[in-house]
Amino acid sequence: MKWNIAAEAISFVMLGIIWVYSRKGSHLPTLKNRIFQGCLLVTAGAILTNILSTIMIYRLDEFPMWMTWSVTMVYYVLTPLMGFAYFLYTVSIVYTERKELRKVIGFGVMPALVYGVLVLINPLTKNLFDISLVQGYVRGPWIVSTYLIFYAYCAASIVVTVLNKKRIDRNIYHILAAFPILAVLVILVQQMYPNVILSGSAATCALLIIYLHLQNKQISMDYLTNVPNRKELLNMLGLMIKKSPEKQFVLVVVSLRDFRQVNNTCGQQKGDEFLKNVCDFLYEIGPKNHVYRFSGDEFALLFTHSDETEIKKCITDIRQRMEKPWQIGDYRFLLSVVMGIIWHSGDGETLEEVINAVEYAVFRAKSGKSGEICYCDKEMLDGLERRRKVIMILKEKIADRSFEMYYQPIYSVADGEFCYAESLMRIPESPIGPIYPSEFIPIAEETGLIIDITYIMLDKVCRFISRLLQRGIPIQAIHVNFSAVQFSQNDLMEKVLEIIRRNHTPMSAIKIEFTESTLAENTQVVSKFAVEMEKHGIKMGLDDFGTGYSNIATVINIPFGTVKLDKSLVWGSVENKKSALTVKNLSRTFQELGMTVIAEGVETEEQSRLIANFGIDQIQGFYYAKPMPEDQLEMFMIKHWTPAD
Repeated sequence: MKWNIAAEAISFVMLGIIWVYSRKGSHLPTLKNRIFQGCLLVTAGAILTNILSTIMIYRLDEFPMWMTWSVTMVYYVLTPLMGFAYFLYTVSIVYTERKELRKVIGFGVMPALVYGVLVLINPLTKNLFDISLVQGYVRGPWIVSTYLIFYAYCAASIVVTVLNKKRIDRNIYHILAAFPILAVLVILVQQMYPNVILSGSAATCALLIIYLHLQNKQISMDYLTNVPNRKELLNMLGLMIKKSPEKQFVLVVVSLRDFRQVNNTCGQQKGDEFLKNVCDFLYEIGPKNHVYRFSGDEFALLFTHSDETEIKKCITDIRQRMEKPWQIGDYRFLLSVVMGIIWHSGDGETLEEVINAVEYAVFRAKSGKSGEICYCDKEMLDGLERRRKVIMILKEKIADRSFEMYYQPIYSVADGEFCYAESLMRIPESPIGPIYPSEFIPIAEETGLIIDITYIMLDKVCRFISRLLQRGIPIQAIHVNFSAVQFSQNDLMEKVLEIIRRNHTPMSAIKIEFTESTLAENTQVVSKFAVEMEKHGIKMGLDDFGTGYSNIATVINIPFGTVKLDKSLVWGSVENKKSALTVKNLSRTFQELGMTVIAEGVETEEQSRLIANFGIDQIQGFYYAKPMPEDQLEMFMIKHWTPAD
């Protein structure tokens, strides 16, 4: 019989191509990836020995008989092992992170071992095949066992897949169920046409399906920079933490600053070229095969060891390179970076904690609070954990609207009464103790939780005002602080008006207050909002004037009802005559423009006298009253209320 080995030769070439591309893909040392490489090697070995055996059998007189026998026996061993390798691959996906994995593999290896024994004793029994110069190659009576073993492993792969259908992703399920069937069909065709050798083709087709859908590097690689993506990094970190939690590693995230300006200047295409150049540089000087695209303009370097010298050199190289311009065509930019670094010491951090920590370090570096390079040390990790707890508490407070409201009375100089107050939100008690506004307000702004918090605060203030007015207590207005984040909401005005109307609160009793920094960040939005609010009788208030974020020209173009002078101006007026003169003139200017001027932070009698001499309208500070809960403010106002005659 003459055999056609053309299909096997083509399959061998295809297998080589798959192997080359698979090596460029995922570098995760997972069982799945290792077994896939094993499948490639076993299949390649089976195809190669099949081709060589066929050639040797055709030319028995040209090769030593022992060599022909040896090559053929290796082929007989590897052929059913292809089925076993595919079975192991299926098992590695289905039973990942499960205790049954070893047990299933243990049972699965037994048929392969039995068959291996049959091959080893075949030179004596001739039950599988025989080769001699007289009769050539002859199949033995047990040759069918070769195919049965292969079929059995394919069937086992399907059974394992079907039994675990609910635990497997739908797409993965279809692939795992399909490729053994394809392999079986091809082998059946070969049995129908024994002169055409297709066993290797069947295996190659199965591996091609697996590679395209489950092992393809596109799943793990970033399309632009051709380095592993964020998902691959998370998989790698997760694997390292799980398998060797005590092992140290260092994760460095390099974040490009203001890269959007590059895209805006030269376009997205040129911007992508800059990113690729930066990535190529990081790949060159960073840990080999461990440079990742972390996000749009961020890259991660994973050092799987703790060689401090190498890591410091890498960081130094990055800083030095970023001091020089990058050029693409006619475009030339200095690309500044910040870096967040976490040193995993094996103290039991989870994957989520590691990622949160390094992202927080990058955030700190961008904010300038920790320099351009921020090391996430134990202290920062503790701070991050507290931050996480604060966020959880804020979410709980939002859900049950359990924030406590405090109010600081504002003294009217002309009336000699306290007809105004500023609303303040407090968390005096929590599982982690009291949380002060200086801590939870920035966190709320960073996470966007401040939006819901402000609406809750406004609702509580409106209810309180309505209650005071119903009891005949003459409250003129209460100031409510709005964050810059609040002005990102398209329906801000509608929600504010809805809350006020729902509580039957007079529009004039609400003064929406925001800081200079908010005005500087959102000048146009704030201006438009202020104009619309004025139409409904709501006056806006500017808080912390004098902190350097805005100028008088900006202020006078917005219909403010009140301007609150920052305490730094108040305190500076006591110590410096020039400062005092400046505050006095500023106050007169604002008053002439129809604005009420409030001085905040007044804590001493000396400050109070000076401010009163300036002709300032209202005064707020500890000298007059400290922040107090609703019931205390109610009693305070009754006590200081002078009924009209």
